[in-house]
Amino acid sequence: MAERRRSAAAGNRSSSTQLRRVQGKKKSGEGRDYYDYNLLAAVILLTCFGLVMLYSTSAYEASVNYDGNDAYYFTKQALISVASFVMLLVFSQFDYHIFAYFSKPLYYISVALLIATKLIGRTVNGARRWIYIGPISFQPAEMAKLAIILFLPCIIIRLGSRLSTLKGFGEALGYGAVASFCTYYFTDNLSTAIIIAGITVVLIFIVHPKTAPFLAAAGIGVALVGVAVWVIAGMVSDSSSFRLKRVMVWLDPEAHASQGGYQVMQALYAIGSGGFFGKGLGNSAQKLGAVPEAQNDMIFSIICEELGVFGAALVILLFVFLLYRLFFIAQNAPDLLGSLIASGIFVHIALQVILNIAVVINLIPTTGITLPFVSYGGTSILFLMAEMTLALSISKRITFK
Repeated sequence: MAERRRSAAAGNRSSSTQLRRVQGKKKSGEGRDYYDYNLLAAVILLTCFGLVMLYSTSAYEASVNYDGNDAYYFTKQALISVASFVMLLVFSQFDYHIFAYFSKPLYYISVALLIATKLIGRTVNGARRWIYIGPISFQPAEMAKLAIILFLPCIIIRLGSRLSTLKGFGEALGYGAVASFCTYYFTDNLSTAIIIAGITVVLIFIVHPKTAPFLAAAGIGVALVGVAVWVIAGMVSDSSSFRLKRVMVWLDPEAHASQGGYQVMQALYAIGSGGFFGKGLGNSAQKLGAVPEAQNDMIFSIICEELGVFGAALVILLFVFLLYRLFFIAQNAPDLLGSLIASGIFVHIALQVILNIAVVINLIPTTGITLPFVSYGGTSILFLMAEMTLALSISKRITFK
């Protein structure tokens, strides 16, 4: 009997040891096996869809401008997309805290490049926003967006409770204001400056203990914009400011067709002619020169024309799903740094999608903002993939209890 008891006790101890080992393995592995494949799938789908639409939209213009090479834009975008995606898969395995160590140099380098654009940048389509290194073009404003997404959370965490003081609030806001001002002044890129300012304000709003000042500032901002539009609407149409002309074009595109209203009207014609299911992939008529450089910020109009309201809705749903995954990562991030970085990425993508679609359907004046992952632009794809790398790196360190 004693022998059986000793044997049973030994068996129980062995079972308990095995259970503790299994629990220990689960606990030690908890969070390591998680990786937001849903976000990865959304990025893949948007990138592939973007490449298909880019080829469909740009084939005619590329064939005319590049000696019959209808895949010129597609090939460049595809190569950068593949290289950036490989970078995403590799670097998303690293701890995002490592990238945070480089946030300060990245911020100052981006500001320096913005200033350098005014001095050595090349003017393309009337805007000096690109720096050329041999055959490679680079848009510093895209780097500035990534820099503020990564650097400002580090500043907020360093300030801690001091953020609620006027000095701390001013310091955090100042870094965003400098990046936004340099983007506007040195590259004449108001739309990207607005996005950087928006990211800054939202990140501070998330952690600031008081809400009333932000609501008051938002109300004042809306009122000022309304007054500005009302004043501009009463000005003469031959104003020398191209931004005033943009507002006038927005208010009455038909009356200002020669000043930019033509592109807006053609984009609206493309959307209207697409109907519910569209004319079919590749069958757009407006991309044949009617909408200049449609592969850039007006690509959504060609999506509507070829795939209809149904296709446009699917694209919007893809963006909504991507934003939902970013929101999920921000909510479940292991620390405040990860939550703020994911929130910054969320704000950037949301603002850029909203502004682009609003321009295409003429809800706001033209801004030159591209549609993320879809519009043509190598620098844009590179830094969007870098942002997704950060988001996936944060998701890899999420733990669930």
